[in-house]
Amino acid sequence: MLQAVKFYETPNIDRLAREGMVFTQGYAASRVCSPSRASIMTGKFTARHGITDWIGQHLVKLGDLIIVTINYYRPSTCMPCRRRDITLAEAMKEKGYKTFFAGKWHLGPEGSYPEDHGFQINKGGWDKGSPMGGYFSPWDNPKLPNKVQGENLTMRLGNETADFIKQHKDSTFFAFLSFYAVHGPIQTTNQKMAEI
Repeated sequence: MLQAVKFYETPNIDRLAREGMVFTQGYAASRVCSPSRASIMTGKFTARHGITDWIGQHLVKLGDLIIVTINYYRPSTCMPCRRRDITLAEAMKEKGYKTFFAGKWHLGPEGSYPEDHGFQINKGGWDKGSPMGGYFSPWDNPKLPNKVQGENLTMRLGNETADFIKQHKDSTFFAFLSFYAVHGPIQTTNQKMAEI
């Protein structure tokens, strides 16, 4: 049985497309997250910014034992995003934009978090590449306090971003939303499931 398809009008997005710039093709600098994220942030290819694999890829923990693995098939550099590389957020901040980051960072340990690279507000960005504790609250993220038991992480990050945009709609701002869900199973809330 065919079900009716719902269509949503998007006049504000349509206006942004008409008055702004539309990108119709994309390119990923790498097949994994950290180098791709660093390329987006710096505008540099992986060999230029120095991150060529996901940060932490060659450390495996088995109980109390940490094993360093070596991949002989490709060169691997897993250092954090360098301070000397100017990020998109730093360039925007310098021009007076309010800068906001939400979600997965995974570009280095403490000292190389979003707020160390030009983001004035950081909601959930730290060194982990996946959500410690899962996709539902309580999660274990020092950059995103738990608010509601069972809250969906994707919805929370989206709401944090939407709130920031509403607060700064009359000024210049740069908001970067990077969901953790790209690496996990597609999950939703009970409320969204009931709407289907």
